[in-house]
Amino acid sequence: MIHLKHPLLHKLVLVTCLAASLSACAPMVVGGALMGSLVATDRRTSGAQLEDEGIELRAASRIRENLGDRVHISVTSYNRQVLLTGEVPSAQDRALAEQIVAKVENVRSTVNELAVLGNTTLTQRSSDVLVTTRVRAGLVDARDLFANAFKVVTERGTTYLMGRVTQREADRATEVVRTTQGVQKVVRLLEIISEDELKALMPKKAP
Repeated sequence: MIHLKHPLLHKLVLVTCLAASLSACAPMVVGGALMGSLVATDRRTSGAQLEDEGIELRAASRIRENLGDRVHISVTSYNRQVLLTGEVPSAQDRALAEQIVAKVENVRSTVNELAVLGNTTLTQRSSDVLVTTRVRAGLVDARDLFANAFKVVTERGTTYLMGRVTQREADRATEVVRTTQGVQKVVRLLEIISEDELKALMPKKAP
């Protein structure tokens, strides 16, 4: 059993647990909004979801093998588009990380948002987790959005949105995120689909 005596560690675990619960598909109430029928299933195919999980695991492993502990890099894959966030000590490490990930099987494209900085502190990272939690809660509260259509990542106050959404959903989500406490900047890495494509993705109603 791990004892969390440090208050920051305790806070981080609590916030992480909340963030995980918000991304689940089970019906729940957040800020007065009932999830369930409003939250659509993931808009990627099951095969794409498995590919993304494999990409994240392989990429993270290869980054550790080549760059070790001198970097803090988070790998997020959505529909085989990979987002790199975090900090590296040099421009050479930044370029190397991107090259490593680009060679991972099934990767379609990479977005390199790594900063050449010292690694962030536990306090800064816990703050980013808290911001992500607030953003997810805001997307759930927005009754005209499907929260599970979005993948949310926050790094040093910048919130990244990934997902397959319509232009209407993209604009509405951006509005929600921009007004979320702690968000300093919004970066959209969204795949825009048509309203007809969205209708085809929606679960069919039982007769």
